[in-house]
Amino acid sequence: MDLLLRDYAPVPAIRRPSTHVPRAAVPAIDVHNHLGRWLGGGDWLVPDVPALLDLMDEVGVRTIVNLDGRWDAELDANVARLDAAYPGRFLTFCHLDWSLLHGPDPTGRLIAMLRRARDAGARGVKVWKDLGLTVTDATGARVLPDDPRLVDVFAAAGSLGLPVLIHTADPIAFFAPLDATNERLEELAANPSWWFGAPGFPTFDRLMAALEAVVAAAPGTTFIGAHVGCAAEDLGWVSGMLDRHPNFHVDLGGRLGELGRQPRATRRLIVTHPDRVLFGSDAFPPSRAAYEVYWRFLETEDECFAYAPGSRVPPQGRWDISAVGLPPEVLAHV
Repeated sequence: MDLLLRDYAPVPAIRRPSTHVPRAAVPAIDVHNHLGRWLGGGDWLVPDVPALLDLMDEVGVRTIVNLDGRWDAELDANVARLDAAYPGRFLTFCHLDWSLLHGPDPTGRLIAMLRRARDAGARGVKVWKDLGLTVTDATGARVLPDDPRLVDVFAAAGSLGLPVLIHTADPIAFFAPLDATNERLEELAANPSWWFGAPGFPTFDRLMAALEAVVAAAPGTTFIGAHVGCAAEDLGWVSGMLDRHPNFHVDLGGRLGELGRQPRATRRLIVTHPDRVLFGSDAFPPSRAAYEVYWRFLETEDECFAYAPGSRVPPQGRWDISAVGLPPEVLAHV
């Protein structure tokens, strides 16, 4: 029989329990989500906010952190539409305009932007992976997170009471050769712009070193490493970061595919650092199915289930996941 890989969609033959968890065991805060227009092509990712609130109440999500504030008028629009209209249910984070690195006094101007954002209602700062991968300065040089011009900027965020949720790098496979050994080859073939293994890009390890340097240089700033500290495939490194830097936290957003194939290590990481591992979904627009698979992963001991229900081919890799079964006292922290 001839069968193309893209047409192959095996169904596990293992007979195992299937637990439905419709609501979080404790009120949850989703610290990693996108509700604005930044990723929506100019349209609000959630056009009906009251309907989203109904969903949040049904699945047990008390508050969502919206990472799409951007700056200036866009920040004002996000804060007005979400935070001000529904106090306590939404917290909007701003971004920084890295084009200021092309002009005079970038450090001072970026700090001034932080102050304006804080005064406009921003509750934190989102730093995306473009810092390190595509952002350049006036000379055309690539700017990494540990650039000396940014040290005081990250410190200023802490002095202004703004936590920094930082996404550095991407999955390790996105930096590996595009060959038969790359476990994310199908995903990268469908999204070629996600591959950073070409000459000129920093390596994954160089970007992780930059992240640690940033966290160490601003001990008064609370950092949240997006996507399990940006290194979900290396939980030993993540645990070391949490041990070495009390101002470092991680969120779980968008990495069930990685975490669920190492459930014992994941459980160990969370139980060892219950106050520093934060729930985040990165499932946008938010959906009941996305939240329920997180509750199942965190609260049950189910094995061999889909991390992306409804996907014919799992988007991050052709594997299933197993749950971590956190005890109730740990769930209350996470």
